[in-house]
Amino acid sequence: MIGSISRAAIKLRVIDHKLTDAEYLDSPNRDDRPVGEISLIVIHGISLPAGQFGGSEVAELFSGVLDTSRDGLQDLEGLKVSSHLFIRRGGEVIQFVDFDKRAWHAGVSAFRGRQDCNDYAIGIELEGADHLAYEHRQYRQLSRICAVLMNHYGITEVAGHCHIAPGRKTDPGEAFDWAAFKRALAAAL
Repeated sequence: MIGSISRAAIKLRVIDHKLTDAEYLDSPNRDDRPVGEISLIVIHGISLPAGQFGGSEVAELFSGVLDTSRDGLQDLEGLKVSSHLFIRRGGEVIQFVDFDKRAWHAGVSAFRGRQDCNDYAIGIELEGADHLAYEHRQYRQLSRICAVLMNHYGITEVAGHCHIAPGRKTDPGEAFDWAAFKRALAAAL
């Protein structure tokens, strides 16, 4: 159960396209957005190596410094990806790309007939795996952050990677509780 979050509990803010109270690690895997509004938040799930939590590999991947010679990481050689935010299992948040820049998180994607979601979306990665339950603290942070971003940028939609790249991506996976997340988000708005 996620529980509700009152407006008073939301102390996060966006200042100069950065989330307050988040660690910031600059990613080279970004570029300028085309002119237009930010209108979508995309929720992802990631763990490196797959199914393992708590390591530095995800942050290293998004920062462009991952040593792919390590076991289980060889398939990532040459991959250039990033996300705006990464929420760890304990709720800690790392930001890699300013919100006014395009992070490379969505790949080939479309939402409601509009192509190239990276152009107009903010990507939020949750440390997890499709088949493992996400942590209460992650839902709490995700709801708080989405509410702040929606209010700050006028965003009206939240979708999963699975929704914008069906058949290609499955995250955040069947373990993600969309109904509970939407209730918590509504309470936070």
